[in-house]
Amino acid sequence: MVDRKHAWLTALTIFVVDQITKWIVISPLQLKDRFQIELLPIFNLTWTENRGISLGLGQAETDFQRWLLVGGTALVAALVGFWITREKARGDQFALALVFGGALGNIVDRIRFGYVVDFLDLHFGDFRPFLVFNVADAAISIGVVVLLLRALFVKPAKEESVEHA
Repeated sequence: MVDRKHAWLTALTIFVVDQITKWIVISPLQLKDRFQIELLPIFNLTWTENRGISLGLGQAETDFQRWLLVGGTALVAALVGFWITREKARGDQFALALVFGGALGNIVDRIRFGYVVDFLDLHFGDFRPFLVFNVADAAISIGVVVLLLRALFVKPAKEESVEHA
């Protein structure tokens, strides 16, 4: 039996860290009212309400679209959760856990606020290699990249065959 507790713990950790960081920017920092806080010359906290899916695509402008997006995202999260229960490779379990924990964090935002709270803003002058994002987005992106790299470059372990004399 494959032990998956590390995957579930990773997913829970991502979810909790995501929600705590969002609470910090919403409540103590009141970033929504301040809009932006410069932390470093290349990094700001910038308030953004993402009402769409990845990369701001597919904006949910009505309550129906919002709940459709919540349902679709929840379905994807459920499929990833199911995949974790079947996956045997620990590296893939870890990557799936990042995706699962991040998806849950963003689903909670959509249910509570109607949008996902994004605030991490990496930039080099006017060049922004990423849109404004959050911990959940980063976890999802890293998880997907790890899955892709493992699919492309990691060979599955060969099962040992038992020879009969």
